[in-house]
Amino acid sequence: MIYLQLLANGIVLGGLYAAIAVGFSLVWGVLNVINILHGSFIVLGSYVAFFLFAYAGLHPFLAIGPAAAVLFALGYAVQAGFLNRVISAPVLITLTLTFGLDLVLNNAMLIAFTADYRKVNLASPLPALVLGPVLVPGDRLAAMVLALGLTYGLYRLLRDSSVGRAIVAVRMDREAASLMGVNVPRINAVTFAVGAMMAGATGALLSIVYPISPLNSTLFLGKAFVVCVLGGLGSVPGALVGGLALGIIESFGGYALGPEHAVTLSFGLLLLLLFVRPSGILGKKGYE
Repeated sequence: MIYLQLLANGIVLGGLYAAIAVGFSLVWGVLNVINILHGSFIVLGSYVAFFLFAYAGLHPFLAIGPAAAVLFALGYAVQAGFLNRVISAPVLITLTLTFGLDLVLNNAMLIAFTADYRKVNLASPLPALVLGPVLVPGDRLAAMVLALGLTYGLYRLLRDSSVGRAIVAVRMDREAASLMGVNVPRINAVTFAVGAMMAGATGALLSIVYPISPLNSTLFLGKAFVVCVLGGLGSVPGALVGGLALGIIESFGGYALGPEHAVTLSFGLLLLLLFVRPSGILGKKGYE
């Protein structure tokens, strides 16, 4: 049945969307920084995976670690060197700063890698999973499972580690956290770095699903925006719910309206949610 196939496609896509958005949601929810760099961070993670595959023969799934490490270091440097200087400024200032930094990073990738689309072509792709009338490509299914694993890993990090608890404390009340001995500037940098790390790891996963080009950064950033509005800011479960919801809606909507309208459907949903429930499905009303 076609509807079961559409549901399966939507769930697989939604798991990847959750991983795309969770780092963006963390930075926005904790630091109140709308990180326009996020899409370019994902693309850079895809390039790390691509070149490790092309020149070292490393499978993109095994490149998750190196991509995450590179983006963690870059994110920490960006936050500590630039954003921490204006972290208490109005959100428009940090938005403009990340927009300018995104222009620099995206154009640097265009110069270094060109705008040509590249693709990781695996010699031995994983076999497809067939469940009655439903067929799911093995590589996409594995990418979704790993994406959900990354999302769950971030959830456990925030709940179980001292750094995670400090991040949550800063989100709730940065002044009180500072009085309790939390080094707020350092936690700000770590939070931004963790968001960049999630973007890099997700980029490695997406390298076997999407063609790789700096031109894709706006696509990934747009998906992150929609998922955050759907699920709620600063919430890992919210990113998961929002990602799955968007994936399923796009799958069925694309079938009904045509795949060329998927982006229109996403941003139409974004506008609807902003009017009806701006806090998102799991977001808290009144949080700023």
